[in-house]
Amino acid sequence: MKIRLFLDEDVHAGLASALRRRGFDVVHAQELELKGRMDQEQLAYAVSLEISLFSFNVKDFVLLHNRWGQIGREHWGIMVTKQAPFRETMRRMLRFLQRWSREDMKNRLEFL
Repeated sequence: MKIRLFLDEDVHAGLASALRRRGFDVVHAQELELKGRMDQEQLAYAVSLEISLFSFNVKDFVLLHNRWGQIGREHWGIMVTKQAPFRETMRRMLRFLQRWSREDMKNRLEFL
């Protein structure tokens, strides 16, 4: 099954629509009026939808992944990468999404 994605507010808003045009189920924090929410809230929202989260906010989401693992909280995957131009982010994301499934991502932290 394809990975479903929640893009946090730091990610290019246009990435969501570009990925949807390629057949992926993607939502952006801005579309859901979640802009300005804390990282933990955004991850909790993604978990409530059973979807993976993607962010440029590497440090904070690595810490959240580790904290959640220590207390036994599950998530549907976190993908992070350093801030990159739109084309580069799209290229990395497509390459990743073609290799991994939704089931592969459960409780994983992946660097693109």
